[in-house]
Amino acid sequence: MPGLAHPTASGADVRPAVLRTLLALAVVFVMLATTGWTAVHRPEGGTPMRVAALQAWAKARIDGRPLPAADAPVRTVARFFAGLDGSQRARIAEDHPLVVGNLDGAPAAVRYRANRRGLEQARLVEEARSRDVALTPADRAEATRRSHRFASLTEPGRQILVFDPTGGGLVAEVLGDLDRADRVSVVVPGVDTDLITFERTQRRLTSPVGMAESLYAAERSAAPDSRTAVIAWAGYVAPTGVGMDAATGRMAFDGAVRLRSLTLALPGDSRVALFCHSYGSVVCGVAARDLPDRVTDVAVAGSPGMRASNVAGLHTTARVWATRDEGDWIADVPHLEVGGVGHGADPVSPDFGARLLSSARARSHTGYFAPGTDSLDNFAKIGTGTFGSVVCATGDDVCRRGISGAERH
Repeated sequence: MPGLAHPTASGADVRPAVLRTLLALAVVFVMLATTGWTAVHRPEGGTPMRVAALQAWAKARIDGRPLPAADAPVRTVARFFAGLDGSQRARIAEDHPLVVGNLDGAPAAVRYRANRRGLEQARLVEEARSRDVALTPADRAEATRRSHRFASLTEPGRQILVFDPTGGGLVAEVLGDLDRADRVSVVVPGVDTDLITFERTQRRLTSPVGMAESLYAAERSAAPDSRTAVIAWAGYVAPTGVGMDAATGRMAFDGAVRLRSLTLALPGDSRVALFCHSYGSVVCGVAARDLPDRVTDVAVAGSPGMRASNVAGLHTTARVWATRDEGDWIADVPHLEVGGVGHGADPVSPDFGARLLSSARARSHTGYFAPGTDSLDNFAKIGTGTFGSVVCATGDDVCRRGISGAERH
C-alpha cells in the first residue's frame, strides 16, 4: 500500500501496526454481519403527531400563563408544574399528551395520564392507516402491529413514562412506585429496540419490558422490605441491526443526553443504578461523566465497550460493574476505537478496572436477565444496595471491596 512502507523517525516499520488495525476493523464488521446484530427492516410507519403537538404546545397557554419550552431544563419544568393545581395538571395532560408525556420534570402521575391519552390517539391513527388501501400491504401490516402495541401499553395498571410514536418510537415503562422509591433501577437496552420490540411474548427476556420485569421480581425477592422501582427505558433511538450506527457512537451520544435528563428528573432523592446491555453500555459510557451524583452504580453486561480506556476515563463517581458470559459472542468483537469506529477497551478486562461480576448460568448474549443466573441475582443486589452477597467473577470478594454489605448512601 503506497505510503505505508515508510519507517517512522525512529526507524520502526509502521506496517504491522497498521495492518493489525485494519484486520481488527475487518473483524468488527464480519462479527456484526454474522452474529446477533442482524439486520431488521423497520419501516418508518410514524405520523407527524409529535411535530404537530410541539407546534400547538409552543402557542398554548394555561389560564393565561405561557407553557415552558418543550426542551426546558428539568428544574424549570418542575417549577411550572408545582405552580399548577390538580385540575390544571389534568387539563394540560389531556390537551397536550405527546408533549407532557415526554416532559422530564413533570410529575410521574401526570406523565402516565398524558401517555395513556397519547397512546389512544396514536392507536386510532394506526388503525386508520391499517385500513388505508393507498398504503402498501407492508405498511398496513406495520400499522396493525403498532396499533396492537399501543393497545397493549394502555392496559390497566401500566405506567408509561415516555411515549413518542415518531419513526420507530420511544417508550419507557415504570414498575413500582417511582415517587416513593428509595432506589430506582434503569434498564438501558441495545440495538433493535423500538416500540414494537419493547415487549415480546416469545423470547420475552430479550425485550426491555422482559428484562425490567425480571429485575423487579428479583429485587423484591432480594430485599422484600425495600422500596424499589425499575424503569424499562427505550427512550433513545437505537441502532437497527448491521451498519455503521451499531459500530459507532453517534446514536449513543444522543441517547446519553436523554439518559442524563431522565436521571435528573426522577422524583425525590432516590439513588439510581443503571443496568446497561450490549449497545446500551455504550450509551451509559458516554453518559457517565454527566450523570448526577444520585447515580451510584453503572453495571454493564455483554458490552462492546464504553468508549473509554478504563474506569477513570469515564469520569464518574458511580461504581462501575461489568459482566460477560463465557459463551457471549461479543467477546470476539475487537475492543478498540479507530476513527470513531468501535467502542474502546473491554470493560471486563482487568486493566479496565471495573468490579467484575459473575454471570454463571447466563446463556450467550441475551441471557443476563434470566431467573436463576448469577448476573440477575447480582443486578438485584446492586439495585437494592445489598452488596454483601454480590458474587464476584473471580470467586473471591475483590469486586465488593470498599463497599459495606448493605450500603444506604
